[in-house]
Amino acid sequence: MLAALLLPSLLAAGAEAPADAVKLNEPRVQFRANEASATRSPWIDANGWRLLRDSGRKFVYHVKGEAAALAAAEAFTYGAEAFISADAPGADAFTRMLEFLKNLPATDLAPAADFGVVDDGSDANGELLNLLTRMNLLYRVEKNPDRSFRVNVRLGTKEYPPDEAQNPSELAHKIRSQIGDDQRLLRLYGSEVVIGRLLAGPHRARVFLLNYSARPVLGLRVRVRGAYPKGELRAFLVPDAQVADWTQDGTATEFTIPEFRAFAIIDLSRD
Repeated sequence: MLAALLLPSLLAAGAEAPADAVKLNEPRVQFRANEASATRSPWIDANGWRLLRDSGRKFVYHVKGEAAALAAAEAFTYGAEAFISADAPGADAFTRMLEFLKNLPATDLAPAADFGVVDDGSDANGELLNLLTRMNLLYRVEKNPDRSFRVNVRLGTKEYPPDEAQNPSELAHKIRSQIGDDQRLLRLYGSEVVIGRLLAGPHRARVFLLNYSARPVLGLRVRVRGAYPKGELRAFLVPDAQVADWTQDGTATEFTIPEFRAFAIIDLSRD
């Protein structure tokens, strides 16, 4: 049985979200000076890690303009019950995104993950989850280690000692090395401002792509483990979007998204 789509809600002017709703940041990209070079590195303000960490709770965004569309797509991607408070331009942007989301087919696929993270609720654990999400490393938040995973991260253990938690960036790269890029279920190439999520089942999969910049992303390359001969792209505000350069090597499927704006999904099939 296909699960019903969980759609975000727009708050009417002056209305308040439920008192227990978790307040989220405005999803966006900030460019910060890189101390090691003259370039600027993008810092993604994304809420995926919070939506996963507090799964089952209600959330609220306070946003303006086009950020309302991205907020709606972000909440939808993580299956969260979210309320959007926006200005008039934001309400228009939200409405456009909501119409797009309503037309997506429902799915009964489960979130895919390469490893588990035992969350103790600490700030250190939260910062690690944030970085793992921004690095497009697919994890499951756990209360206890899951033996089905080859890697289970638990801060404070011999394998992940407390001093490593003081440098979450290095720790995140250590975890990536432990998983191995060739074994990752989802990889993205060609952009530092896109975060992906993957749902998967025996015969089908769905890839979510969130673009946190204000500009379209061109030529994004996507790699999904598994052989999928078919794929259908739906991209927000890009009519008749089609994938390009579809290839398979027996263990993985790769394709290119020529252009997408705030949000896109790709439905893959083995049939």
